[in-house]
Amino acid sequence: MDTLVICIDRDNDLGEKAKVSSPIIGREENIKAAVALSIADPEDSDSNTIFGGVKVLDELRAKGLDAELITFAGDKKVGLTSDQKISQQLDDVLAKYHASNAIFISDGAEDETLLPIVQSRIKINSVKRIVIMQSSNLESTYYILKHAFNDPKISQTFFVPVGLAALIYSIFLLASYPEGAIIGILAAVGLYMLYRGFGDTVTVIWNKIKDDFHMGRLVIVTHTAALMVIVVAFVQGIVSVWQYYTQAGIWYHGLVPLTTVFIHSSVWWLVLAAIIVNFGRMMNMYLHGKFSLRQISSSFYAFSFGILFWGATTYILAFDPTIEGFQPSIVSGLQYFIYSIVIAIVIALAGIRISASPIRK
Repeated sequence: MDTLVICIDRDNDLGEKAKVSSPIIGREENIKAAVALSIADPEDSDSNTIFGGVKVLDELRAKGLDAELITFAGDKKVGLTSDQKISQQLDDVLAKYHASNAIFISDGAEDETLLPIVQSRIKINSVKRIVIMQSSNLESTYYILKHAFNDPKISQTFFVPVGLAALIYSIFLLASYPEGAIIGILAAVGLYMLYRGFGDTVTVIWNKIKDDFHMGRLVIVTHTAALMVIVVAFVQGIVSVWQYYTQAGIWYHGLVPLTTVFIHSSVWWLVLAAIIVNFGRMMNMYLHGKFSLRQISSSFYAFSFGILFWGATTYILAFDPTIEGFQPSIVSGLQYFIYSIVIAIVIALAGIRISASPIRK
């Protein structure tokens, strides 16, 4: 056989509407299938595609070529499922008909997404698009948009932020506070974009939390406690900054001093959170008989960082006379900074010494 005339019904309208199974082989069988689909749904373009394939088949045979018309149908679940079905049907047909080339009959961009699959199995000499009483560009755009919105990844990325923004705006309008809608929308969309950006990481962490909860591990409690401590740390830092911000504004104090105030106020809470997390991990390993002194070194490192940040922020705040309540002299601030460096190095060396010790279970 010289040529196959291939028609594609990717979403299986032939099977769903006309109750015709595929592949459909031969001129007469394809005409019957196209007529049945036209009766079931006169607006479906797949019947026109098949009639277009019949016309191409007749032209080839009129030239004396040995050709055959075959229509492949996929599945209503357009995508992986439908493409696999069409691929399997195509392989079966090519094993029976050893054709040297093919002509691809298409009704638009959706069916043409199967071109790489067909080309990987047989040489395609021509692609003929059947367009009925409509703009080909418009039809292609329609199928591209339809395919995109049917893709869960694209639809979730597009519709969720828009829907979330509309919902938040309506809530603020209902509360007679439209000014707050912009803040709420930006915050919600920002959180959504962060989630999309770190989606895999969030999924891994969430699955780990569920496993720890169902296994009754202590780390679920210590991690929750650490999370609460982190919240307290941020609240403490924000409250400290807010006191100065409301007094004279950010431009009076400066962005760097206010950031330093935030770090100085929250650093020990963050250190405590790190120690709590490490404690939960140590207890979990102890209960499973895998505990070693090396696990304690993380707490030493966290404490060292805490001392360093506390000493550095104390010294920075000593230079700013507008920040009250953190006011050591510049000399005292420098002494605190030097002492913090020395103490942090000593504690870190102790942690390194412990982590280098032999493992004892």
